[in-house]
Amino acid sequence: MKIGIDCRMYSSDFTGIGRYVYELVENLVKIDQQNQYVLFFNEPEFSKYSIQSKCVKKVLANASHYSLREQTHFLKILKNEKLDLMHFTHFNAPIFYKKPSVVTIHDLTLHFYPGKKITSPLHRAGYYKVIKSAVKNAKKIITVSENTKKDLQVLMKTPSQKISVIYEGVNEKFKSLTDRRQVDEVTQKYKLDKPYLLYTGVWRSHKNLPNLIKAFHILKTEYDFDGYLVITGRKDPVYEADIVGETQTLQLENDVIFTGLVKERELVPLYNGALMYVFPSLYEGFGLPPLEAMQCGIPVAVSNASCLPEVCGEGNAVFFNPNNPEDMAEKIFEVTSQKTLRENLIQNGLKRVKEFSWQKMAQETLQVYNDALSS
Repeated sequence: MKIGIDCRMYSSDFTGIGRYVYELVENLVKIDQQNQYVLFFNEPEFSKYSIQSKCVKKVLANASHYSLREQTHFLKILKNEKLDLMHFTHFNAPIFYKKPSVVTIHDLTLHFYPGKKITSPLHRAGYYKVIKSAVKNAKKIITVSENTKKDLQVLMKTPSQKISVIYEGVNEKFKSLTDRRQVDEVTQKYKLDKPYLLYTGVWRSHKNLPNLIKAFHILKTEYDFDGYLVITGRKDPVYEADIVGETQTLQLENDVIFTGLVKERELVPLYNGALMYVFPSLYEGFGLPPLEAMQCGIPVAVSNASCLPEVCGEGNAVFFNPNNPEDMAEKIFEVTSQKTLRENLIQNGLKRVKEFSWQKMAQETLQVYNDALSS
């Protein structure tokens, strides 16, 4: 088979869909020497990508997401390759591409939490048109959780038999560090001289960071927590007023540490040094960061929302109501104050994360390719 993979989001950084595409390509090439893979990149990833196998060809697409060029130029390039199957790794697919395809739907966040960025009626209409087209045209659909599958069935009336749930994995770079010098180097850089709670991720409305900051304030004032809240991620001017403004309103400027975008080599030490990991998100397609934290050997507290109970599993994390800062603070305090609970969460988390594998993800995806072409 000649299989195309949309690698326009490909990234070796530890970020969402980029990481998914990276791991998919890396692992497919290792396990499958029978099929030919055509990888469609944008720059600069096209030039950076080094072909690892004679079964791989890379093609320059240079068509950004949500653009007219995506619908025209990218479409022409796809047709020229005469593919047996195309895998769109995100819903952004040319609406007039009618040849056999598979699409991965990571989440339906924009249905529930459109946020402050896609605000114009034109952009909203474009989003709905493209995702509906991708779902309708695909022979098979991959979702990364049962929760996203359910959302697809309810919101887009997608037949269950068309959807395969394939979980993501956790890269082996996430681990407990025996050399604490790496941890000390990072904590000294960010002046973390007291215990700290950690959040990693982007700044978006569904990430629920203002409520996390409110919970942290309760933790300090009512539970006498003496430590920091560390929030990573590039400051987003669209959401900065809500998030940074909350710290100013609650007079937490010296206690909430905004690191900015953390370098890849600093992320694992930052996890390792944390007292615990907190993930207050209202909606996720899969929710990889809590599993990364588990693999680094720290306890986790997460929302009891969307896919997070499904992914983290009962007994492996503490769950809270993300809309209730008081409940969030109480659950965080339980973990920080109870040694036995902390140790149980750490041990259970290390076991839980072994159930997720990028190689398994690639094997199951390959099976979907076979099913799509035989149906």
